Amino acid sequence: MKKTIVAALCALLFTLTGNAQTQDSLPFAKDKFYTAASLSNFDINWNKSQSWHADLAAKCGYLFEDDWMITANLGYDWYKVGSNTFKAGAGLRYYIEQNGLFLGAGADYLHSEGFDDFMPTVQLGYAFFLNRTVTIEPEVYYNLSLKDHNEYSGFGFRIGFGIYFE
Repeated sequence: MKKTIVAALCALLFTLTGNAQTQDSLPFAKDKFYTAASLSNFDINWNKSQSWHADLAAKCGYLFEDDWMITANLGYDWYKVGSNTFKAGAGLRYYIEQNGLFLGAGADYLHSEGFDDFMPTVQLGYAFFLNRTVTIEPEVYYNLSLKDHNEYSGFGFRIGFGIYFE
């Protein structure tokens, strides 16, 4: 009888702890960190003043609340014609847990020879998980230039790889 009671208590204990572990493994849970690298443009973007160019960026983030992430990014734009641009920025993301979509907003500071600009940006993307932590993240974005809206604002497409870890 004692063995049966001990076995039943052990089974109950394992069931409860197993359930607690699965609840903590939500993909966009609080206190997770994020790092990513992305590539964009390749003449896919629409912008009145730009020639062919490529944009390479690195991003890191922290989920300060379930589904809410604060991000920081560094990037480099290479232009076929014109001067290359360095950019740094910060933003905020909200993940829609049911389908992996995310909405983002932020601001970037751009600098190149004789040119400085501040660009608020909005993004809509999708976090496609390859495994528990690695994602492919396509997104569309719109950058709004505060220096000259008609010449430097534009839409674009970005593809990136992200890693979520605790």
